Amino acid sequence: MSIKILADSASDLSKHYYNEFNIEMVPLTVHLDGKDYQDGQTIDPKTVYNAMRDGKTPKTSQVSPQLFKGVFTKYAEANVPLIYIAFSSELSGTYQTAKMMELEVREDYPDAPIHIIDSRCASIGCGLVAIHAAKLAKNGSSVEEIIKAASYQAEHMEHIFTVDNLEYLYRGGRVSKTAAFVGTLLKIKPLLHVEDGKLIPLEKIRGSKKVLHRMVEVMEERGTDFQNQTIGISHGDDPEKAELLASMISDKFGVKKDDIVIDIVGAAVGSHAGPGTIALFFSNKPVK
Repeated sequence: MSIKILADSASDLSKHYYNEFNIEMVPLTVHLDGKDYQDGQTIDPKTVYNAMRDGKTPKTSQVSPQLFKGVFTKYAEANVPLIYIAFSSELSGTYQTAKMMELEVREDYPDAPIHIIDSRCASIGCGLVAIHAAKLAKNGSSVEEIIKAASYQAEHMEHIFTVDNLEYLYRGGRVSKTAAFVGTLLKIKPLLHVEDGKLIPLEKIRGSKKVLHRMVEVMEERGTDFQNQTIGISHGDDPEKAELLASMISDKFGVKKDDIVIDIVGAAVGSHAGPGTIALFFSNKPVK
């Protein structure tokens, strides 16, 4: 029996990856200029980044309950196993909404083969887990095997990232107004990571050139077996910097460029991180 992998748009995978690995996607909502848009479907990231550069503040909301219920019902009726790799519950209410809709669907389909994993990951960190699960599904792994492997990878997924302007983190409540002002004035680049599904400040670095080198250093400190895993890099409308980071990683660790997934941070996640964001994702232990 085929197994379907579901992800949400906060995984920041482009349509290419959804199509290649047969992953279904449900979108978060982006609110901009008094209108609602579906992330990855009716609004593109560049529109959001340009709006933010013009001083606008887009808002976001979780995947709608109705959308979840429709997708879950579809697979329950067909009795097709569905594994949903959800955006971190610490960063969005999407996971909780999915669990509520799962309970509603089970009222009519008590044996529905629906499985929801709180990845506690964000952006391509979540996307890499979904891709790994999809590969296992394609190769005939069981539901139990996929859940175990995906949960393991999610638990060991490192997120190391920086933002170009602390103002966006301030708007999202991640740093104080004073820190944002001083950081911008002194050209301080914050280095952050994800711990237990939450965004946590890691270091403060002066200068954009130094921050990429420090990201590679942190990768060396925390990671291992880079040639046998897929590395992820996402960017806030700055592909040149993302490619530079990929080249640094390739030169340092001998990783093939084909084993590095590079994609733009989507409209929903980008609404909080802002243009110029650079994020690096890798496993800190070999994924088996």
